[in-house]
Amino acid sequence: MGIILRLDRVMADRKMSLNELSERVGVANVNLSKLKNGRVSAIRFSTLEAICDVLDCQPGDILEYRRDDT
Repeated sequence: MGIILRLDRVMADRKMSLNELSERVGVANVNLSKLKNGRVSAIRFSTLEAICDVLDCQPGDILEYRRDDT
């Protein structure tokens, strides 16, 4: 996959649990868990904006593009 999710790293840097992030963002814990573990194919901009607001980060801190060299 070309998009790599770094949500777990940013959460660890901020010392924030998945439960706390879920409550503050207003997204179900299970949905954030899927996002954190890279088991999603899309994310709403409104959700990304809320996550960045709560974690005080930029979208590029959470998402990384890596070209597949196959």
